[in-house]
Amino acid sequence: MVKDERYKGIFFMLLAALGFSLMGGAAKALKESFNAGQLVFYRNAVGLIFLLPGLFIKPPQQQGGKPFRLAFRGMMGTVALYTLLYCILHIPLGTAMSYNLTSALFIAVFSYFLFNEYHGKRVGFAVLLGFAGMLLIYKPVMHLPWYYHLAGLISGITSAIAYLTVNRLAYYYDPRVIVLSFLLSGFLVPLVTMIIHYTSGIHPDGLFIVDFKLPSGIEWLWILLMGLAALFGQYFVTRAFGADKAGIVSIFGYANIIYSVFIGMLLGDAFPDGMTWAGITLIIVSGVIITLVKRKQKISR
Repeated sequence: MVKDERYKGIFFMLLAALGFSLMGGAAKALKESFNAGQLVFYRNAVGLIFLLPGLFIKPPQQQGGKPFRLAFRGMMGTVALYTLLYCILHIPLGTAMSYNLTSALFIAVFSYFLFNEYHGKRVGFAVLLGFAGMLLIYKPVMHLPWYYHLAGLISGITSAIAYLTVNRLAYYYDPRVIVLSFLLSGFLVPLVTMIIHYTSGIHPDGLFIVDFKLPSGIEWLWILLMGLAALFGQYFVTRAFGADKAGIVSIFGYANIIYSVFIGMLLGDAFPDGMTWAGITLIIVSGVIITLVKRKQKISR
C-alpha cells in the first residue's frame, strides 16, 4: 500500500497511462475489422453501459447551469477520440499517442491567446521544443499520407480544448456527468451518421460516415477491453489528480507513450528509429517543463 499521497498519485497516473495504452492496443488489434467511426461507437457504448447504472444508484449533486459548455466539451472529446483512433489504425501506436499528448502544448498556447495566461519564457521554450518534436516525428514517416499527421494534430488540439473546458466545468458538474457528456456525444454522433448512411445512401467514408458492423468471436473481447481499459484510465486519472500533493503526477501520464510503443510492437509496429525517438523525447520534455513551471507558479501564489 502506497502511504505517501504524492507517490500514490504517481502510481495512479502510471495505471491510468497503462489503461489508455491498452485501449489503443485493443483498437489497433481491430484495425482489419473495424474503422475509426465504428470503434468510437463501441468504445463509448461500453462506457455508457458501465457508467449509467452508477449515476442511477448515486445521483449526481451539482450546481449545473452550463449545458452548452457541457455539450461542447462532449463534442471536442468526441472529435479527439475520432482522430486518435483514426491515427491508431493507420500509424504506429506510439506515434499516435505522442500526437495526442501534444495537448499540453496546445493548452499552453490556447491559455495564452484565449485567456491571457502567460507562464513565462520557460513555457514558451517548452512549446517550441514540443513543436520541434512533432516535426521530428513527422519527418521519418513522410511516406505516410499527410492527412494521418493532420489527424494527429487535430487529436492534440481538440484534446487540449476539451481539457480546458473540463477545467471550467468542474465547479458546476459532477465529474461523472462531465464524462457522461463525452460518452453520450461519442455514442450519438456515429449512431446519427449510421442513420444518415442508411437513409440517404451516402457512401461511408470509414471516419465520420460509417455503417453498422456487429463484432463476432474474439472481436467482442477486444471491444470490451477497449471500452473497459478507457474507463480504467479515466478512473485512475481522477484518482491521481484527487490525491493530495499530486500536482506533479501529470508528468507520469507520458508513460502512455512508452507503454504504447511496446504494445504497438507486440501488435506488429516497427521499433521507432532514432529520429522518431528524438521527437518523442522532445514532446515528453516539453510537457514535463510546462507541468513543473505551472505547478511551481501555483504553489507560489
